[in-house]
Amino acid sequence: MKLEEQTKKTNIIFKGRVIQLNHDEVILPNGEIGWREVVHHRGGVAILAIHEDNILLVKQYRYPYHEVLYECPAGKLEVEETPEVTGKRELREETGAIALKLHSLGKMYPSPGYTDEVIYLYYTTDFSMTNASLDPDEFLQVEKIPFKEALHWAQIGKIVDAKTIILLYRYLDVAKMSV
Repeated sequence: MKLEEQTKKTNIIFKGRVIQLNHDEVILPNGEIGWREVVHHRGGVAILAIHEDNILLVKQYRYPYHEVLYECPAGKLEVEETPEVTGKRELREETGAIALKLHSLGKMYPSPGYTDEVIYLYYTTDFSMTNASLDPDEFLQVEKIPFKEALHWAQIGKIVDAKTIILLYRYLDVAKMSV
């Protein structure tokens, strides 16, 4: 059975600095007309920085949820920037960690029902520390947490950020750690 939908018409509802919202008319697999609301996003990168079984997390207030979350360092792709370059830049800016090498853990689609955002996932075990250099509108705290404790936090719901949870479990699989 054919599952693909074809875009018939795109209506841009909003175009901002970070996202664009479209209300698209589509042709459904059965030939009928449907509508899709799509948030277009340039994409981002998240990095698990781990050294001696400790990871770097950031505590950051997230306005849409009105709460402080624990997350792996992350940020959005800049125009014409590769995911690896973004990852190294964001890790340094947010935590002060300078990664010599990033290892890919694939990618994730955070919410495929309404956005085309792709988050590229990396880990590094080879980094040195310097001072962070946050953006003027960025306020966060860096926390050094034992990996097993962070994994437990994900299991009990203290870490609720999807990209961070996926990074923890993908790294667990790669590292073949016992928990």
